[in-house]
Amino acid sequence: MTKILLIEDIPDNVALVRKALAPREYEVVHAADAESGLRLALAHLPDLILLDLGLPDYDGQTLAGWLRAERVLDSTPIIAFTAWPHETAKQMVDSYGCNGYISKPIVKVKDFAAQVASFLKS
Repeated sequence: MTKILLIEDIPDNVALVRKALAPREYEVVHAADAESGLRLALAHLPDLILLDLGLPDYDGQTLAGWLRAERVLDSTPIIAFTAWPHETAKQMVDSYGCNGYISKPIVKVKDFAAQVASFLKS
């Protein structure tokens, strides 16, 4: 089963991601902050990380740097999951070693699931 680490502090977003991905046989592991996100990434070695850029303890950019510094996560796609405007999100992706981004809020579950799948194939 494909494992996705969701690092997100908003419970409604977590519930919606789980609802969107569970029927597609993705296992969603959740962390509500940066420190637990790093710990779970190293413990679970997920196939993909969905990273909120606005976390309560450290910002997503800092966590992306920590994740990229871990050799065991070198090939793991990190996808910024953000409500930030398109240009800002694109700059963050380029600056912090993310593989792309998915905009919040999730409007169409099917489109969101397709975006996630596209990052798993690349």
